[in-house]
Amino acid sequence: MTRKQKRLGLIGLAGLVLGSAVGLVLYGLSSSVTYFQSPSDIAEQQVAVGQRIRLGGLVEDNSVDKSAGSVILFRVTDQAETVPVSYKGILPDLFREGQGIIAEGYMDEKGVFNADTVLAKHDESYMPKEVYESLKDEGHWMEEEQAAAEQTSKVN
Repeated sequence: MTRKQKRLGLIGLAGLVLGSAVGLVLYGLSSSVTYFQSPSDIAEQQVAVGQRIRLGGLVEDNSVDKSAGSVILFRVTDQAETVPVSYKGILPDLFREGQGIIAEGYMDEKGVFNADTVLAKHDESYMPKEVYESLKDEGHWMEEEQAAAEQTSKVN
């Protein structure tokens, strides 16, 4: 073998190893990705039991039930559909009814979303981007809230 052939063989082998490493990393990351879903998306797509997703929407008025011991039950809505949520843990201080949230977890066999993380907005004019866009796309976003959100985005 000439030096040129050895060099080309080495470059080809390095490319193969690098391509394999990138493929393995992408395959490994694909199992940990969580997709954002609104209650309407969940109703339309019939999310698989046990599949990790992010559920976003508004906490439905008069739906928070803390009487089940350490488990907190509430419903998340996008004004069209509603999903019951079960959460075991400490809720954020700003969690309340009528507020935008994002919860991470999975759907169980009974159609209840089991959340292991709940994120709430940090002030009156902020709503998670995914929730805002979902509500706006479905026509459930109120004009005065939209003006406040646009004003906030100009500041940032």
